Amino acid sequence: MLSKESETVEYKSIVIDDIKKSVVAFANSGGGVLYIGIEDSGNIAGLSDVDADMLTINNMLRDGIKPDVTLFAYCHIEQYDGKSIIRIDIQSGTDRPYYLVSKGIRPEGVYVRHGAASVPATDTSIRKMIRETDGDSYEKLRSMEQNLTFASAKDEFAKRKVRFGTSQMVTLGIMNSDKIYTNLALLLSEQCVHTIKTAIFQDTTQQVFKDRQEFSGSLFKQINDVYNYLDLNNKTTATFDKLLRIDNRDYPESALREALLNAVVHREYSSSGSILIKIFSDRIEFISPGGLVSGIEVEDIMSGYSACRNSSLAEIFYRLQLIEAYGTGILKIYEAYRTSLAQPKIKVTPNVFKMILPNLNAATAVNETLTQEENVMKFVNENGSINRKQAENLLSISQTAAGEVLRKMREHGDLIREGHSRNVRYFVSK
Repeated sequence: MLSKESETVEYKSIVIDDIKKSVVAFANSGGGVLYIGIEDSGNIAGLSDVDADMLTINNMLRDGIKPDVTLFAYCHIEQYDGKSIIRIDIQSGTDRPYYLVSKGIRPEGVYVRHGAASVPATDTSIRKMIRETDGDSYEKLRSMEQNLTFASAKDEFAKRKVRFGTSQMVTLGIMNSDKIYTNLALLLSEQCVHTIKTAIFQDTTQQVFKDRQEFSGSLFKQINDVYNYLDLNNKTTATFDKLLRIDNRDYPESALREALLNAVVHREYSSSGSILIKIFSDRIEFISPGGLVSGIEVEDIMSGYSACRNSSLAEIFYRLQLIEAYGTGILKIYEAYRTSLAQPKIKVTPNVFKMILPNLNAATAVNETLTQEENVMKFVNENGSINRKQAENLLSISQTAAGEVLRKMREHGDLIREGHSRNVRYFVSK
């Protein structure tokens, strides 16, 4: 009879599926020894067909555990009291967490040693093992979800005539060298846990909602669905130059596209928050979790310099021609507003990056009003007062529109009204 089971020793009387669980637990912990053919009490039972059992165990370890644990699990036959047993020496693995293929990288598939037992690891301990092995880059870490599907990704790659086979997935970082899906794969899969939330507000404040949506699924599906939604709400305003009709959209299409892609490519995916897109009457705000990459300032990105947080995701978007080159997106947004008085704004905190795009038509309306009021004030300062007919001729607008300009200037406290009926005149407010 041998000594009792412990944190580094375990017995199995026969070859059963639980052997894989024990090997996983030892490899994820400090290592240990597993004996097959010995009862829990330490009594040696022996194996009747040790060669067949050895083959079965080797197959179980090779096919039932990921990553490959065979480099850290050495099986050999020993004799005790004339009976054959199998001893498996397991070292602490370098690619933790090891897990049961049938269960995946989750507590029911990842085991550790606790005393003399193999117990499920917690989500926290699994994430810790992944970080210790893979590093801190979110997209390169092994995904805790391995049952992934890629319908949207395959469609997107097919559109660009780019192959999407296993070898390409390894090259792009969607799989690691052990053919295990990374978090980058999770982002591109239908099982992506991150979403984009949009909200439309009544005016320039957040007091009244007009609509709200949440977009989920593969990042490829999200960017297509969200852009279509933004395009649907990108209204067109018509102006006229004599007989020529000129249609102007609220936002340049290129600016919307680049702001959306920038939010998706550069966000901090280790944060559970969603990308938020807020549509107001005078602006759109793109708010993505994660501030600037350490060491980068707003002035750097305005000069075209970029340090990408998710370089593998950016590389895939580049290959699929969704982005042209690193660091050009922000510059293209400002180029789209080059001739506009209203300019985009960037606001950054340690945890948030916000891009604000002004509504061109709303900005034009405000600028026209300011110009009208400035012209009226200039006329009053030069002539002492103004009436509605003079305002109408001065601004080349209708009688009703002239009355509206003068009314607003009274409300703002710029002018005062004196007289009645046709004798009404407007003076500078004292």
